[in-house]
Parts: sequence; structure tokens; C-alpha cells
Amino acid sequence: MAATAPAGVGRRGHVSLRITEECINCDVCEPECPNTAISPGEVVYVIDPQRCTECVGHYDTPQCVEVCPVECIVPDPDHRDSVEELEARYRALTGEEP
Repeated sequence: MAATAPAGVGRRGHVSLRITEECINCDVCEPECPNTAISPGEVVYVIDPQRCTECVGHYDTPQCVEVCPVECIVPDPDHRDSVEELEARYRALTGEEP
């Protein structure tokens, strides 16, 4: 069963995502990321804000949030992005023309 996205997650939130210390390192989020933005960190998985598009261009909702069993993927207020910025990042990462 997919987790419900926390408030502010998704296209309406316009922020990149981060993984909190509640992460249990279950390994389910990393393969779900279409942009390879998620990788193992020193303690918990981390999200590269330069690669995170909240799955804009790929899916309607962030897939890491959908699969996280402990709901530890939350908006990162230090990395705010508009939908246009997320779409531009998607195009840059995939080589897709505007």
C-alpha cells in the first residue's frame, strides 16, 4: 500500500525532497527514482537536490514518497523550486527538448 504524501510534497509543494533520520535504510526508494537522485549516505539515504524533480516529467507523484514505508521523505525547505524549474531540470537530465 502506497504511503500518503506529507503536506507540501508533490507538484503543489514546489520543493525538492529530503530523507529524514527516521529512514530505516530499507532500500526501496533508490531504485524507484527515475533521476538517480537517491543514494546511500553516511547514515541514511540522501536525495541530490540537483537531480530531484519530484518525478515531474515521469510520474504524477514522487515515487520515493509513494513507496517509503516509514514516511521519512519530506519537503526540503532549503531547496525550493517552481514547477517550471522542476520541468527544466527534467529536460536537462533526460535531454528532452522544451
